[in-house]
Parts: sequence; C-alpha cells; structure tokens
Amino acid sequence: MNNMENNSSPRNKITLPVITSASSCSCSILEETPHSPPRLDQSFVVGLIKTPAGDVPQVAAQLQRTDHWGTIKARFGVGRMDYMIDPGLYALGNPDNKSPVLVTANYKMSFDYLRRELSGRNFWILVLDTKGINVWCAAGKGTFGTEELIIRIAFSGLKEIVSHRQLILPQLGAPGVAAHTVKKISGFKVCYGPIRAKDLTAYLDSGMKVTPEMRIMTFPLKDRAVLIPIEFVAAAKPFLIIAPVLFILGGIGGPEGFWTNTVNYGLFAVIALLGAILGGVALNPLLLPYLPGRAFSVKGFSIGVIIALFLLYIWGVNLQTWAGRMESLAWLLIIPAVTGYLAMNFTGCSTYTSLSGVKREMRWALPVQIAASVSGLLIWITSRLIS
Repeated sequence: MNNMENNSSPRNKITLPVITSASSCSCSILEETPHSPPRLDQSFVVGLIKTPAGDVPQVAAQLQRTDHWGTIKARFGVGRMDYMIDPGLYALGNPDNKSPVLVTANYKMSFDYLRRELSGRNFWILVLDTKGINVWCAAGKGTFGTEELIIRIAFSGLKEIVSHRQLILPQLGAPGVAAHTVKKISGFKVCYGPIRAKDLTAYLDSGMKVTPEMRIMTFPLKDRAVLIPIEFVAAAKPFLIIAPVLFILGGIGGPEGFWTNTVNYGLFAVIALLGAILGGVALNPLLLPYLPGRAFSVKGFSIGVIIALFLLYIWGVNLQTWAGRMESLAWLLIIPAVTGYLAMNFTGCSTYTSLSGVKREMRWALPVQIAASVSGLLIWITSRLIS
C-alpha cells in the first residue's frame, strides 16, 4: 500500500440526482455535495487500486483475528449499533473495468461474510450506507434502498471505473430497491443474486443463473442458535433488576421467618424467572420448527407451560393448601407470559412470519402477556401473605 491517507479525488464532489419520490426520480441537479471516500485506516484495507475516478481501497478476503473478535462481540450485543464500515466503493483482489460489481450493506458482518466467500476472485464491492443494519432489515427500513443506491453510484464514480452497466444485489435487498428507477437514473441494470453469499461463486460461474435452492431462505438450527447470545444479554439486563425484587418479596409471609423464606420462596422465584428467560431466548429458537402453533407467542407459551410444570414438580409445591395452589397458578401465568414475550423477539429474524402477521400477533399477544404477568405476580404475593 503506497498511501494510508485519504487523498482528494474526483469523487470528493459529485453532482447528485434528486429523488422526487419512491416511484419516480428526476436527474435535476440540486447542488454540489461534498463527499469523502472510504477511510484507508480501516483494519481490513490492505492497499489501493488506482482508477480513473481516484484511488479505491483494496480489501483482504481472509478475515483476521480482529474481524472474528468483532463478530463475537456483535453476537453478544457489544458495540452492535456501531459495528459498521465506511460506505463507498472497495476493491477485492485486483478488479478491472470488466469485473463484477457487488452491492452490500455497511454492517460489517455482512461485508465480512461477503468478502470471505470470494477469496481468490476479483470484484468491486459497493457498500451502501444502511446505518450499520444488515441487508434484509435495511431493505425493510428503507436504508438499503433506491435513493441510497443511486447516490452511492454517483459518489463512487462507478461509471468511470467499469465499462459495463450491471450491479449484483443480494436477493434479500429486493424489497427496498426499485430496479427500473435505478436503471433510469444511473444507467445501471440491477441483477439479484442468490440469498446467501456462499452461493455467489456458483451463481457467477454458471453465467449468473440462479437455481431454485438459491432463492429459498431457510432458517436452520445454526442460524437460530447464533441469535441466542444477543437475546440473552438483552434479557439479562431487566433480570438483574427484577430478580432481587422477587427474592425480597419471597421473604414476606409464612411462619419460618423473613430470611428463611427468601432462601426458599425468593430463590425459587429467581430460578423461575431465569428458567422463563432461558426458555424464551434459548429453547424457543432451538426448538422453533417443532413447537405447536404459528404465532411465536404461542410457541413460547407452550415452552413456558412445560418449564413451569417442571419447576413446580421439582420444587414440590404443596397443592393441599390454598397458598400452594395459588403459588402454582401464579407461576403458570408468569413463566409462559415471559417466555411468550421473549419468543416474539425472533419474529423479525425468521422466515416464518410476515410484517402484517407480526403486527396482528402483537395486537392480541402483548395485552394477554401483560395481563398474565401482572395477575400472576399479584396472586403470588397473595399466596405469600396467606401462607
């Protein structure tokens, strides 16, 4: 690499098209907009490629230890909202003016997975500014969209760099991009590649032909399991607040004395809450295809019932007394409500649901979960007072 500083280039000031609406655009000149190309001090940048539009950062295909560590941290929610790279044009390998142009999001994990699968090949990679959101979610939010793609083509000077006029977008980005509008404004034809980056080489080697398998979005065990850490970390925060409260409340009532009750009933309450959380964030995604019902809340509720019955059996609750019966009822309300609520967090990352279906489910599920949780808590406190 001969220079690690961002130099001025023809791409620093670009005349932008004006996007007048989601469905129609005009090429009226609005203003000269300042722009900086991607920084060269990003850890994955290994050199420069000189082009008619200026220097383009060259990136490595092999992921380094820092890349893997960043992925692990993002999976646990550490710096997840800042896990992004600079948008703009990058070179993988040594591309020329005939090399394919791939489009992706500036969520670093998406970028890393793409370059990892293309080792030994030559590509241009156009990275859109999706605010650090992956392609699928960004397409739904509109950040992986028509306007951003058109602007990024102009910013990068892509017309000067490649002789062809073709872009390869990920299939999951299709909902956010109007291909005909992109063609009309930028002159570039949009082609939708396979869903997964690992199929890109086969797609390109076959002359950009997509097999039916490349168009099917699956949600296998591996994909479900990697979601567990970040959901657990998110649920752990309220758990650390609620658990001490339940522990103290367990000490009220009963003839044994406050601290004896907290060790017994309070500790059981904490374990029950932890079991509900593990059921919602771990067992639910692992067992998702095998759980009854289509609604995620129903799937989570079914896990919660099993967990509640198991814990009550292990606990050996005395059903011969009113206090024991009320305690059992309380946890049969609270645990399924919590697991059902946490299970709904997976609706946005699975192939099992649609946006309209999620909204419809939340309208009835959330009130039921809130009512069950509040009722269960009141019944449990009452059972402690009458014990």
